[in-house]
Amino acid sequence: MSEPGTATSAPLRPVVRATARWAARLAVVLVGAWLGILLLGRVSAPIGPFDATIAFRPWGGGAALDVPPLGALQVDAYDGPLRLEIQLSRVDELRATQLATVPGELDGVVDRVSADLRDAVERVAWLTALSAVGGATAASLLVLRRRRREPLIALGLSTALVAGTGGLAAATWRPDALSQPTYTGLLVNATSLIGSAQDIVARFDAYRASLEDLVSNVGTLYSTLSTLPPPGGADGSVALLHVSDIHLNPAGLDLVAQVVDQFDVDGVLDTGDLTDWGSQPENTLVGRVGTLGVPYVFTRGNHDSTVTAQLVAAQPNAAVLDDSAVTVAGIEVVGTPDPRFTPDPEADDGVESLEETGEGLAAFVATLPETPAIAMVHDPEQAPPLDGVVPLVLAGHTHEREVTRLDGGTRLMVQGSTGGAGLRALQGEFPEPLTCTVLYLDPGTGALTAYDEITLGGLGQTEVTIEREVVPPADPPGGDGAPQAPAPTPLPASPTG
Repeated sequence: MSEPGTATSAPLRPVVRATARWAARLAVVLVGAWLGILLLGRVSAPIGPFDATIAFRPWGGGAALDVPPLGALQVDAYDGPLRLEIQLSRVDELRATQLATVPGELDGVVDRVSADLRDAVERVAWLTALSAVGGATAASLLVLRRRRREPLIALGLSTALVAGTGGLAAATWRPDALSQPTYTGLLVNATSLIGSAQDIVARFDAYRASLEDLVSNVGTLYSTLSTLPPPGGADGSVALLHVSDIHLNPAGLDLVAQVVDQFDVDGVLDTGDLTDWGSQPENTLVGRVGTLGVPYVFTRGNHDSTVTAQLVAAQPNAAVLDDSAVTVAGIEVVGTPDPRFTPDPEADDGVESLEETGEGLAAFVATLPETPAIAMVHDPEQAPPLDGVVPLVLAGHTHEREVTRLDGGTRLMVQGSTGGAGLRALQGEFPEPLTCTVLYLDPGTGALTAYDEITLGGLGQTEVTIEREVVPPADPPGGDGAPQAPAPTPLPASPTG
């Protein structure tokens, strides 16, 4: 006689064995598919001017665009076990040059990027499906090789798994999520840096057209130079170009290069914020400093990292001032950096540290055998301790050009933004102009004898003006500081101005 319960448990044994067998099959298929996707589910493809790697990864769902080392942009576009990852690896110089120089190429860049991306995603989707099925079948052959039908079962299970994953993604597709990405890394600052995508699309054509007009009008500007009054002082004045707050705008450096050439300046004095976030990719712009052909003196702004300053210093024609001095065409210049680094809030010590850096520079000047002609700072808040210590202080930071006289007689010249505030020009209702100033100094005494204020209209504006201010030889200290501005000499704008 059988034990109680034996008769009732016997019919369950085949069910248990079948369940365990199918669970083992499913586990083998999942592991094999996971390994196949991980090892083979990627393609390399051109995406516009970029070389990129596109892959499906067996975790997370959604999509991510990785831009090393800036960070990533993530979009919760669909549900499912597969995550689409796009990693930009490098810029192809040939395609980028063609995009920038060949007429009409820029107009179709959005369509080209979309077509390239669509083609790459279709390719990686098919490759991922084949990798999953192949990996599952191979795993079944290795693990369950005692049964000949197991590879066919694995093939069927993996095909159903791939089809179900694709169906889930299609059923949960959320196109609206594309307009609500999540940023990580330095790209957290992307929206504040360039504004919304809709705003950029709406304004980019006008921005591009205005830059073209500005470049053409610069030539017209230079043709008026011969009609301006002489800069004053002795013949052979030293001409130094004061720029500031380029903020990563290539058009700003284009303007610098043209002024250097057409005004025959002896050197460039940059009071900081050459970049915007001080990140490594931005520093590719720094190489253009070395092509200007004249000395370039730089003091770091609150948007410039120490790496940026080091790369500027590495240029063959450049010097970076950090409580130090340099002589340009016989004119001695001293300078100190902004102590803050805005992208890192913990590095901001407030206005007190600005005053302290000015005091430190004044103490350094006291150690020199002769008084330097010019002191360079980034923030005007650094200037008061230098009042009466040096005759001329150059600054930037505010994006508002202003010339004043401090109580002790020192002239403070605050530059606007030579880069039109960089990419911020795409945001504001009222665009920032591109500004720079050519300083004329007596080669014997270093005294400022005159200066030309050059202004190019910002986004959507193409008016160009130049104002010559002649500084009286006996300019008394302690004046009100506001020079009597002559009438500007406006140049004709293009019809789109």
